[in-house]
Amino acid sequence: MDSGTVSGIVTGILILVFIGITVWAYSKRRKPDFDEAANLPFADDDPQSNRDTSASPNGADSRKSDSCKSKGDRNT
Repeated sequence: MDSGTVSGIVTGILILVFIGITVWAYSKRRKPDFDEAANLPFADDDPQSNRDTSASPNGADSRKSDSCKSKGDRNT
């Protein structure tokens, strides 16, 4: 078997894999799962629980913010 034959076999396998993934993705059985995943960005569970409290001055630890102001502390 030379390299051309191996290359042709690999190409044929990859074409079959591509066709298999395409059939799987567009099958009617998968549509409800994909519709649910497509609507996840619009799900509104609790907007207050997703806020980062460390970004606000009141939620930050004052010791950490004071230590970041020192001259030699560049790792935090």
